[in-house]
This record gives sequence, C-alpha cells and structure tokens, in this order.
Amino acid sequence: MGESKTVKIQRWKEDSLQPIETDSVATEEPLEIRVRGRSIAITMRTPGHDEELAAGFLITENIIHQRRDVSEIAHCREGEAAQLGNTMNVFLAPEVEVDFGQLTRHFFASSSCGLCGKASIESVQQNFPPLENQSEVSAKMLASLPDKLRVAQPTFDQTGGLHAAGLFSMDGFLTVSREDVGRHNAVDKVIGNAFLDRVDLSQSILLVSGRASFEIMQKSLAARIPIVAAVSAPSSLAVEFAQDSGQTLAGFVRGKTMNVYSGAQRVR
Repeated sequence: MGESKTVKIQRWKEDSLQPIETDSVATEEPLEIRVRGRSIAITMRTPGHDEELAAGFLITENIIHQRRDVSEIAHCREGEAAQLGNTMNVFLAPEVEVDFGQLTRHFFASSSCGLCGKASIESVQQNFPPLENQSEVSAKMLASLPDKLRVAQPTFDQTGGLHAAGLFSMDGFLTVSREDVGRHNAVDKVIGNAFLDRVDLSQSILLVSGRASFEIMQKSLAARIPIVAAVSAPSSLAVEFAQDSGQTLAGFVRGKTMNVYSGAQRVR
C-alpha cells in the first residue's frame, strides 16, 4: 500500500521529555505527470502505484476515456528524473487529441483554490453527463464498508497519516484499495487501477476514509461510479453536485448509522 519512513522523535509524556526514539511517518514526495513528454501536473503524493495515479488523473481530467487511448505509462528513464523516480511519462495513442493549454490552466487553477465559479462546474457536468444508473444496495451493507476498508490500511496503522479510498462491488466485496497522503490521489489510484484493468465502474461503490469534497464527486462522475460513501462529512458543493449529477452520496457512514444526502432511491 502506501510507503512510510522512520524518523527520530522525542515524546512528551507525563510532564517530561522521554529519550530519543523512532516513529513512522507517511512518505510524501512530488510526482510530475508528463503527457507526450510535456509536463502537465505536479502533485504531492505517497509513492507507489504511480501508473494508476497518472491514469486516474487523466481520466478525471477528460483526457483519456478507454484503455486503448494509452500506449504506455512508465517512469522517466533518462536524466535526474530517472534517478529520483518521481516523473511519470504517459504515451497516448496517436489519435488522442490533447489541449495542453486548457489542461494546464485547469490543473493549476484547481490545485491552488479548487474549481472556481459556476462556469467551471457547468464545464465539468458538460464533459461528464448525469448518471441514470438504477442500481440498488442495502443500507446495512453500505454501513459495513468502512470496517472492510479499515482492514486494508496497513500504512495508516503505522503512521496515522494517510487517506484511503476503496472500490466495492454492489454486494460489498472490496475489489481494490489505495492509501495516500492526498485524498484525491487515493481516489485517482483506485480509478486508474480499474481503468488499466479494463473494469467497468458503473456497478461499483466508492468509499473514502475522510470527507467527501466536490473534487471527489467530480472524479466519481468521470469514472461513472453511481454511489459514493464517506466516513466523514460532505461539503455543501459536493451535495449540490451529487444531486445535479444523479449520484448517490452518503456521509458519516459509521457503524449502524449514515446520512444519505443524494440519490436515496439507490439505498433500500
């Protein structure tokens, strides 16, 4: 899953500093994503599953749509980037068109302040139309998912510093989970995993270990995931976006309770 590093610490306990000991912290390093040799994004992530992260990012940015759009995703093999292992090259099929100007403008705007303004949100919904999926799940099964995801978070057990995302089947089977210092990266990784394995996500549930933001709902819509559940709270914009996009959104999914904010017809 995610990576961790060992660091030296001094612990304050019972009104005194204890002798120097060690602790595990989540690894955070930059990843540069290049498309056809051009840099389009830099994100801070936990190393591991970088191919999935790059693929998931490009799916949710509406650059790639099907597996044949991608020829290869690989770490840079030349120069300093190759030594650091923090640059991914994405090689696309010749027929895939990329508007690099729009892509870089959108990314740097969203990374600095989130997608800003009604026009940006409408643009997302034009690229990814609302869902009409009629799948149903039981509330009891949905409430059981956080415990299943929690078991699949080994690096969180070591560090306490990672977010997690998991994809589940409609009957509650965990198909893939990923951990990352960035909640959006964890989501990109599971979406990218499904894309690279040619998995249709229209019959899947996404569970995130923290809160549900607008960006997570947008990424889920891009991947055509009909049901999103979060252990913590959703934002107001996440709820509004889910309602407009035909998505089911459940928050505070804990034990025997949850709040269903949108798409309650899918929860029986």
